[in-house]
Amino acid sequence: MPRAGSFVTTASREIAGKWRRAGRCDIFTGVRRVAFLLALLALFGGATSAFAQDSLWTPRRADVLLKALRAAGDHGLEPGWYGVADLEKAVASGDDRARTDGLLTDALVAYASDVSTGRVRANGIDANISIDQRKLDKADLLKAAADAPDFAAWLAGLAPKGDYPALQKALAELRARRAATAYTPIPDIAEALRPGKTDARVPILRRRLAELGMTVPPAAGAIDLYDDPLVALVKAYQNTKGLTADGVIGAHTTRSLNTSPDDRIEQVIANLERRRWLPEELGQRYVLVNAGDYSMVFVDGGKPVFQSLVIVGTPKNPTPELSSTMYGFQTNPYWTVPQSIAGEEYLPLLRRDPNALSANGFRLYASFSDDNSEIDPATVDWRAINPKAFPYRLRQDPGASNALGYIFFPFANKYGIYMHDTATRWLFSEGSRNFSHGCIRLQNPLDFVEKVYGSHGFDKKGVQRVIDAGEQHGYAFPESVKLYVTYRTVSVGADGEPVFRDDVYGRDKEVVRAMGKPRS
Repeated sequence: MPRAGSFVTTASREIAGKWRRAGRCDIFTGVRRVAFLLALLALFGGATSAFAQDSLWTPRRADVLLKALRAAGDHGLEPGWYGVADLEKAVASGDDRARTDGLLTDALVAYASDVSTGRVRANGIDANISIDQRKLDKADLLKAAADAPDFAAWLAGLAPKGDYPALQKALAELRARRAATAYTPIPDIAEALRPGKTDARVPILRRRLAELGMTVPPAAGAIDLYDDPLVALVKAYQNTKGLTADGVIGAHTTRSLNTSPDDRIEQVIANLERRRWLPEELGQRYVLVNAGDYSMVFVDGGKPVFQSLVIVGTPKNPTPELSSTMYGFQTNPYWTVPQSIAGEEYLPLLRRDPNALSANGFRLYASFSDDNSEIDPATVDWRAINPKAFPYRLRQDPGASNALGYIFFPFANKYGIYMHDTATRWLFSEGSRNFSHGCIRLQNPLDFVEKVYGSHGFDKKGVQRVIDAGEQHGYAFPESVKLYVTYRTVSVGADGEPVFRDDVYGRDKEVVRAMGKPRS
């Protein structure tokens, strides 16, 4: 091996020569980038790494990379994105070693980034995504690759852990079954199919449920009768998809049943990508809200200690994907109605009856900061108000009908959403819980707070007395809690099997489309 000094000199001389021959100083393309990084690593890394002492691309390492790239589909990625065909030709010819090394390095950097932190930058896909997505440092990546004693194991270890392998398994099984899977869509008719009815859709429904792997009971009577055993099976299906389990085949259930095998494959691919956006380790103490399956879990000490149902945003007002930190909570909050909601939802009520909102504790203010500016809604000409520019502050007093309930948890985000209690607790019994304007409604907020305080002690009865007295009080958590709000429409159950939920926000297809675009 050459000494560090001679290596740097040789590398520098090679770079200078290539610059002269190229007639320009573009050091960040092809082999010039490789030589430049080699020189830097030798200079500033003490010339101790294998990368600084020898070529990264031995024949064995090139074969390992090519094998990984050919199997990129296991991660929902496409081998063609990394120029596999050109790489195979270049490696096989063995003619231009410098060019081949440059191609291999470019492919490694692209693949390693895609498989570990995501193919796309999440925040650019949808306005309702604002997460802290990691980004690999290329120099660090190349040094780690060169230093890896087992290059194949290092490559395999780049992908996330946790339930990621189970999602890969689901993807492989769906692809294997795709050719042999029958698909019979149910006619999308406006009139819902209800239990006890006779309908031509019933035989098709039986066939479709069988295609989905469910054991369909034989018809008890007429083949087109929607009988009780079939209704029970439909309810079981609805439960697995987060739908309201009423046995009614309406628009939502029809759309879910008509999800094709290709749609399910795309759904898994989108959720593999979504998992890559998150940190490899979420930490020892965090809240994970999944708007895709209406769930929330609080992890402390690396273990789940509290789980809850949640209500999230409608398709029109979706709950965003974000990351933030929670520091405490407040009792008996006011709710200041966002101007967009005031103009769109409450203005029509005020036009019909200016006092319509007063019974539920709403007050109207001329100023957005001065609480002494309250005005009588009966004095306003509501028909002259532009719903796109609602000019008043509409605020709801604390109380039983307050939209935020008795407790809310503020956290920094650009969307103005919170996690909070709710006055509409009966909605937690619904399967699809898309009812909010984007906020996250928590089923048992005081139970959650009790777990957050843990061994620090929490006076639950004392806080309840504060709530019952109508008092506003802020409480700080003994330790802050990291918050992740995601939208995973495919998760892994306790049995290791995939659980599919319907993509009510339509984001899965957005993700897959973005993945297929050329790298910018």
